[in-house]
Amino acid sequence: MSPESTPQTSRQLPHLAQALAAAAARHETPCGTGSMVWHVWIPEVVNDDLAPLLLFHGGSGSWTHWLHNIPALVASGRSVYVPDLPGFGDSARPAQGRDADSLSEYIEQGLQLLLGERSCDVAGFSFGGMVAGFLAAQFPARVARLILVGAPGMGIKPEQPVRLQAWRHLGPELQDAVHRSNLAALMLYKPEAITELALSLHVANVWRDRMPGRRLARTDVLAALLPGIRCPLYAIYGREDALYRGRMDRLVPVLQQAGDFRGLTFIEAAGHWAQFEQAGAFNEALLAVLDAAP
Repeated sequence: MSPESTPQTSRQLPHLAQALAAAAARHETPCGTGSMVWHVWIPEVVNDDLAPLLLFHGGSGSWTHWLHNIPALVASGRSVYVPDLPGFGDSARPAQGRDADSLSEYIEQGLQLLLGERSCDVAGFSFGGMVAGFLAAQFPARVARLILVGAPGMGIKPEQPVRLQAWRHLGPELQDAVHRSNLAALMLYKPEAITELALSLHVANVWRDRMPGRRLARTDVLAALLPGIRCPLYAIYGREDALYRGRMDRLVPVLQQAGDFRGLTFIEAAGHWAQFEQAGAFNEALLAVLDAAP
């Protein structure tokens, strides 16, 4: 792996994340001048009737966006594949492009090496939802079922814009306060959800974001892909998602543009990072989708 793909961080992952990572198999597939890193959990008893589950994290994130969900998904008998998307976490940047539309070929190349031609259920959170949309549109045989989780790119603006504060120019003693403010502004709904674990994961992740200047989330790029996506499409959003505050009623008409839209589930008392903030309710909702008839 190239030095570029393993940037220095100011904070190590918390012990809970380290322990879960230690239980995974780590694989590397080609990406740019380095490697794309995959974390794979295989249950003790694999249910071969269940498609492998592929989870994509959000922007400025890594596999740890799914920290509270992976154990329940593995316990359901599914093999769970969670990459650090190119340019995030431990993965190298793509050779060209710096947004969601430039990653699908690297993901498909990796999946060919890891799974051959086998199709997957794919859940994408936030930026990862756009990536999943591109994968389903460009490689339709790969995606058996698509679940969008808090995905932007729908052409819907919130009543009040989400404003994040810059932090890299600040001294270490001031950075945590800004990170907490940014978590409250975008990621989490309840103040008590901004725990030391949430902060530690967030800080470790944002330091490893090497994909600056992303703009597609502010467009309708995902909405434009939906008419061409033919696999079953589901959506799970936090009821209080800051990206759609005051505009939640506009989501279903956009999602219905997909050829096989199956439904939208709201997670109550949850913001954008719903799978972390209300993990129990989210896991129940996701497993219900995954267990539904094809």
